[in-house]
Amino acid sequence: MAAGVLPLVAADERQGDMLYRRLGRTGERVSALGLGGAHIGRPREEEAGIRIVRTAIDRGVTFMDNGWAYMGGKCETWMGKALRDGYRKKVFLMTKFEGRTKAAAARQIDESLRRLQTDVIDLMQLHENIRMDDPDRFFGPGGALEALIEARRAGKIRYIGFTGHKDPAMHLRMLELAAKNKFHFDAAQMPLNVLDASFRSFAQQVVPKLVGQGIAVLGMKPMASGAIPQSRIATATECLHYALSLPTSVVITGCDNPQRLDQALEAVRTYRPLTSQQRAELVARTKDAALEGNFELFKTTDQFDATSRHPEWME
Repeated sequence: MAAGVLPLVAADERQGDMLYRRLGRTGERVSALGLGGAHIGRPREEEAGIRIVRTAIDRGVTFMDNGWAYMGGKCETWMGKALRDGYRKKVFLMTKFEGRTKAAAARQIDESLRRLQTDVIDLMQLHENIRMDDPDRFFGPGGALEALIEARRAGKIRYIGFTGHKDPAMHLRMLELAAKNKFHFDAAQMPLNVLDASFRSFAQQVVPKLVGQGIAVLGMKPMASGAIPQSRIATATECLHYALSLPTSVVITGCDNPQRLDQALEAVRTYRPLTSQQRAELVARTKDAALEGNFELFKTTDQFDATSRHPEWME
């Protein structure tokens, strides 16, 4: 299959200016645009972060991303406050945990529930599947999966997924062990952008397997943490339109101010699926920039590897 030539998403439902899609085979319907949780804590004032969350929801965004480790819990705490006053029932809430052991994962799940001020998290995901032994630890005796299964039985979480930004090989290993253990993930999250198509490509190596298994595809870093538009490789709108044109259930993007939220919402409003030819042309135009991963540093350096800096989180 040629780079950038993946099947188009088939089930767009437009309501007003927002698109909605099915979340894999879960039966859930969520906004095709997800609000990145790591950026919620960046504004100086708590009220500014809360306002971003509520504005996004008011304008049709239903998929909320977050993480136990984001800014020492501040991002979950602020989002929890934003979801008061009836906003919680309007969203599909996802967060991530770092623990590789059953005990660590169980503790972090409970902490996330408390910070987010909710009785149930819709999707809980193992964060940073970036080492070849992460899948083995996840499925091994006393591993994080045991905590997730117990939390699901207790009604604390509904669906289970995993994330990673380093190399498609780690995602493929996770899927291999899932099949061996007869376990079905509900979602998987990974970088999906115009550069990814030409370098250590999750889109080419992982996405087809997820689609084939009915696992929801969650795209992140559509602008490579801002490097693509900042370097004028492609515009922010081109980046979002490209990621939305892949078989993604959700494209998660960070919005740390109202202007970036407006930009993302406008990209959704103007979105029309790119043809295979349009996607291939965009990939060809950006291929030279993609080589060696100089603009996808989350793949080639440890700058984005929080669990490498804090191995104690995993235990």
